[in-house]
Amino acid sequence: MTKTSRRNFIAKSASSLAALATIPTTGAFAFAIPSKRTIPSQVSSGKPKRGVSLYSYNGELYTSMTLEDCLADMASMGAYGLEILANGHIAGYPNPTDEWVDEWFTLLNKYGIIPVEYGHWVDSRLYEGRELTTRESYDMLVRDIKLANKLGFSVMRTKLGVVDETLTPVKNWREFIEMALPVAEEHKVVMCPEIHQPTALKSEVVDKYVEFIEKTGTKHFGLNIDFGVFQAKEQMMKIPGVEIEPSQPEDLVPLLPYVYACHAKFANMTEDLIEDSHPYDRIIEVLLDNKWDGYLLSEYEGENKDVLGYVPDQLRKQHLMMKRYLGEV
Repeated sequence: MTKTSRRNFIAKSASSLAALATIPTTGAFAFAIPSKRTIPSQVSSGKPKRGVSLYSYNGELYTSMTLEDCLADMASMGAYGLEILANGHIAGYPNPTDEWVDEWFTLLNKYGIIPVEYGHWVDSRLYEGRELTTRESYDMLVRDIKLANKLGFSVMRTKLGVVDETLTPVKNWREFIEMALPVAEEHKVVMCPEIHQPTALKSEVVDKYVEFIEKTGTKHFGLNIDFGVFQAKEQMMKIPGVEIEPSQPEDLVPLLPYVYACHAKFANMTEDLIEDSHPYDRIIEVLLDNKWDGYLLSEYEGENKDVLGYVPDQLRKQHLMMKRYLGEV
């Protein structure tokens, strides 16, 4: 694909970009945050909202762009929802200073950014030769639940330890998740494992998560769907001895009541603003038809991640595409 400089692309799409910058901040959750540390107000739109995983900027962050630059770039696209990776984006994690936290809220309010999803890990292989105990896993969860709430997040992308290449979670995941449910309720967050290829939406792994939600009746454990599960078969990851088939957008429908955020995974935007490895038109149609109103958090997984200026261009193109599919133009 011919690379387009950010400046040229912005000039070529000036009218669309102007519209992007005027989209109001929207959202669906309320938070318990000290009065001096507030976040922009949110209003439910009744349809998917757009955001970005800060992970997408990793090739730029702290080199050509500051955190503030990234938030300003998101706001210019009308992509007001933010996901961070706790151990990569929080200075001094897991104990950021009061000064850092105050600056965090200052920047969120300056650019109208909503802290949507807090990415973290239950690092079951922290110690060589053994997995974390149930209590150790619980303690790790509680630490992150409290920090997520402190920073204004309502959804946690809770990466569980796995035992095989098809992402089967560790055997004691139910025990430590159930122990943490009262803490998650107290701090108004939802813990969501990420459904990521090679796991299919129709799979035993997903069935067991749904079974847990229905058995406990909890509203504080759910799912994050990574759109890589819909990636074209020839572009999916290869695992020897494992046949990986793409899920279909329609497979989302029975899961949507349990889905609190989605990773809008993408790998390549064409010059005519089409993502050519994921069926975005069908995915967004399913979400609209079922009135799902969570956040689509852009996650770039294509080439040239370390080429300065390239990923911000790709993000801008993706949001112009999603804006069109969502009927925002």
